[in-house]
Amino acid sequence: MTVSQADSAPDGQLLTRIRRGIRDIPDFPAPGILFRDITPLLGDAALFRDVTDAMAASFARAGVTHVAGIESRGFVLAAPVAQQLRAGFIPIRKGGKLPWTTIGRDYGLEYGTDQLEIHTDASPAGSRVLIVDDVLATGGTASASAELIEAVGGVVVGMSFLIGLASLAGAPRLERFRVETLIRL
Repeated sequence: MTVSQADSAPDGQLLTRIRRGIRDIPDFPAPGILFRDITPLLGDAALFRDVTDAMAASFARAGVTHVAGIESRGFVLAAPVAQQLRAGFIPIRKGGKLPWTTIGRDYGLEYGTDQLEIHTDASPAGSRVLIVDDVLATGGTASASAELIEAVGGVVVGMSFLIGLASLAGAPRLERFRVETLIRL
């Protein structure tokens, strides 16, 4: 397992800008949960670009053919990462939201359970997939996403997260993958 800051680790100035672009929302979506709101970061065009460039840079030499974004904030980050890597985009969505034939996986959250789905033809055999999301918390969402990619024929080359929540220790669930985070909170 590789769990690290990005290979081309953000400099101190970028880390400071990222910290300023994340707003903490207590008790959302449930009491006792501290939600990390990235909408201020997304609203700053230069910071948004710098973040997605840094997320892509870590995997620039990994032969990525597809980038999978996990609904919903993962979509926002994964699409520009895919463009930067000249890769296709794969949406991994909550259950019941994809229009084609799907497979699904249930997964645990820090505040409950949910289900993710993927189109059965989303990841051609041999595709090299980078999974992107905003936050690595318990690792349940990312682990279920990796299972889905592999079930439809893809190879997970790594996972890239904007934020890693150290207190929830999700990284051990992902020990068989290369995992990169830009910032740990």
